Amino acid sequence: QVQFMASGGGAVQTGGSLTLSCSASGESENSGCVGWFRQSPGKKREGVVLIDRDAHSTAYIEPVKGRFWNTEENVRNTRYLQMNNLKPEDGGKYYCATGKPDGWGGWWTKPDDFGPWGRGTQVTVAS
Repeated sequence: QVQFMASGGGAVQTGGSLTLSCSASGESENSGCVGWFRQSPGKKREGVVLIDRDAHSTAYIEPVKGRFWNTEENVRNTRYLQMNNLKPEDGGKYYCATGKPDGWGGWWTKPDDFGPWGRGTQVTVAS
């Protein structure tokens, strides 16, 4: 299975912006679901954005709606997560991976439905 690698993280002040990238480490089909997840020390990995490439649908968890925006670059099978108005609680290591969630309900709590997990990228938001 192909791993997806996240990059573009960094350290910003509250209210700042970052754009993360997620691309496959090798050849992969541009179909199915991809999820952006994040994890802070001592916390479970949680979903942030779910992209259904077949249905051309995207879902965001409530805390990031209106601040985060995912765009797909189909030619390179790459996605970009634009994160605006960042808050300290947005900090953590961000990952992306393909997955087969069982419906749209509660997908953000089911990281085991995704993987394999590749390299993540650290986002730090100073208060």
